[in-house]
Amino acid sequence: MMKKLLFIVAAIAVAFNCRAQQGEKFNGLDMNLGSLSKVSDAKSRSISPENFTGEKGKGGMADPAKDKGKRNVANAAGAARDLGQGWKVNPYILIKPGETITIAEMEGPGAVQHIWMTPTGNWRLSILRIYWDDETTPSVEAPVGAFFGMGWNQYAPLNSLPVTVNPGSAFNCYWKMPFRKKCKITMENIDDREMSLYYSVNYTLTKVADDEGYFHAQFRKSTPNDHSVYTILDGVKGKGQYVGVYMGFDINNNGWWGEGEIKFYMDGDDKFPTIIGTGTEDYFCGSYDFDTRRPKAGGGDESQYTEFSTPYAGLPQVIRGDGHYSIRQRFGLYRWHIQDPIRFDKDLKVTIQDLGWKSGGRYLQQHSDIISVAFWYQQGAHGAYPKLPSKDELEIN
Repeated sequence: MMKKLLFIVAAIAVAFNCRAQQGEKFNGLDMNLGSLSKVSDAKSRSISPENFTGEKGKGGMADPAKDKGKRNVANAAGAARDLGQGWKVNPYILIKPGETITIAEMEGPGAVQHIWMTPTGNWRLSILRIYWDDETTPSVEAPVGAFFGMGWNQYAPLNSLPVTVNPGSAFNCYWKMPFRKKCKITMENIDDREMSLYYSVNYTLTKVADDEGYFHAQFRKSTPNDHSVYTILDGVKGKGQYVGVYMGFDINNNGWWGEGEIKFYMDGDDKFPTIIGTGTEDYFCGSYDFDTRRPKAGGGDESQYTEFSTPYAGLPQVIRGDGHYSIRQRFGLYRWHIQDPIRFDKDLKVTIQDLGWKSGGRYLQQHSDIISVAFWYQQGAHGAYPKLPSKDELEIN
């Protein structure tokens, strides 16, 4: 009797596991080398100036003869005049000063899997926004340069898992961005010059699981008059995980500047945080001032800042100045919490100390000009974002 009962229990377990596996059919997301061989019912789509809607069979329809002179319809009509429809007729768009253009809009469920773009003009004055489902305020709002790890409006190679910046100022991001109803992506040009934008948004139409959070990115900026504790993120309510930050430091004093500790206040923390770092360069996965010390020919050591770019952390931008008009040193860093996300159930606040050294081996409370973009996923509606700085405030770079 006991053997028969055990057999029945085992059979039920096997049947349950089979049904569970059948119910967990691969949805085409979470791609990696191990999942490339899996087939799914997901539908691949892409939006670009050559196919504004991403519709099936609607790419490359601009006609250099019929659409010539129509704004953002056939911008390369002159170059393609001898070739005709189906060639490279509209590979980019133009955005006038003060204009906001919806560069991509799609209905779900699905997920954005890759964004590529190469914007001209001032990267700090081109504002990227992304809206999920029925949002009236964006979940992503940041200058396009800072969003892609180029906060100081100067190209540097960046090679990480979710973000790459390649020669020619080619911005790429691979952040997974699921949506259930729809997605809208806009670009605003707050500069006084027209800008051009080549871009593509690659996405998948597929089922989105109930436990998927929404992608968020929030820009903040200090001024030299601010206090020496910088807020990276605050006002986050709900359940989710913090997945990284880009930070740019413009230091207003000489000497080493990165002694500040990062603090994560979560789920009701008050005066003291649950998670705290040991120093700025430590949090960004470096050490000892990011210095590479080399012996000098005449004796002693020579040290200098050393740029680096890795899958999860990096210092890709060290702006050394030219001794003429561009005299300031500036630093751009990123830290992605991909293997170690900071999870929260109710709320989250993130700060970092702006700390250096002064005489007598004492810490110096600095007043640096800092910019940041915090990245996180959460369920439910996000809280209010800080007001984006004005054009004049953003233009200081």
